[in-house]
Amino acid sequence: MAKDSALNGKLVVLMGGSGFIGNYVAQALLERGARVRIASRNPEKAFKLKPLANLGQMQFARCDATNRRSVEQCIEGADAVVNLVGSFEGNLRTLMGEAPGWMAEAAAKEGASAFVHISAIAAEPDEDTSNDYAAAKCLGEKRVFEAFPNATVLRPSILFGKDDNFLNMFGKLISTLPVLPVFGPDSELQVVYVDDVAEAVARTLEDPANFGGKTFELGGPEKLTMLEIHRRIAEAQRRKRTFLPMPDPLSATFAALPGTPMSSDQWNLLAQGNTVSGEFPGFSKLGIEPKPLGLFLDKWMTRYRKHGRFAERLSA
Repeated sequence: MAKDSALNGKLVVLMGGSGFIGNYVAQALLERGARVRIASRNPEKAFKLKPLANLGQMQFARCDATNRRSVEQCIEGADAVVNLVGSFEGNLRTLMGEAPGWMAEAAAKEGASAFVHISAIAAEPDEDTSNDYAAAKCLGEKRVFEAFPNATVLRPSILFGKDDNFLNMFGKLISTLPVLPVFGPDSELQVVYVDDVAEAVARTLEDPANFGGKTFELGGPEKLTMLEIHRRIAEAQRRKRTFLPMPDPLSATFAALPGTPMSSDQWNLLAQGNTVSGEFPGFSKLGIEPKPLGLFLDKWMTRYRKHGRFAERLSA
């Protein structure tokens, strides 16, 4: 594949590339023969990718995304740039609002042929919203297109993968507790396989003439409620569990408490659902058929079963 790819030999900088999605994007690019520079506050988290790269094919750079000079230094010499930076903590306006614009400006200055910005499906695509996360994401998209008009914005739904913090968080809880509360039980999600999103990134980088200047919403092939996802996880673990749908007011109060695993911003987004709007092109325009959760869940939940792969019946 590498010899036929437009990315073969090109230097692609992954801003925030040491995280969950960065691991998969890097692999998709390495397979295409691209040279990859992982720019991150903690680039050592991506050292596990070294064996997948040829000699000189992978670089690592320490970067502070809230420092404009640091951003510009990491993008020097780039043929293409992908922004993967995202968080629910810290100065979100700077990290996900202003910093993407700095990245896009630096990429344009370096003469990069493509810029891909990973945003998110946000229920309130208005930078004046009271949800700081959604507002920052909206501002980031605006700053990117201002600086790099031919950029591509990808808005994925909640990502899932073998080593994610979504399925595994619920998987651990369900394997331990016989009764669990479910927040936003009726909220619909179009969870999307991380490998499919990584493939989308690679394809848009390969063909900015067709995919540049556009926004894509990337959702999985099925809409599942939070309650359905919990039940599917329990079934894959071969466990009997009781799930208690929580009222929205109680969920909001829980999210507002300090030290809880869910912030108010996360709760607000969850309560409104996370599905594609239909107003933007999706996977089909990229020639990708997204894979359903059910294709992987049974295998991935084996480690949480009482008797591992030997569990054949429901257990406590």
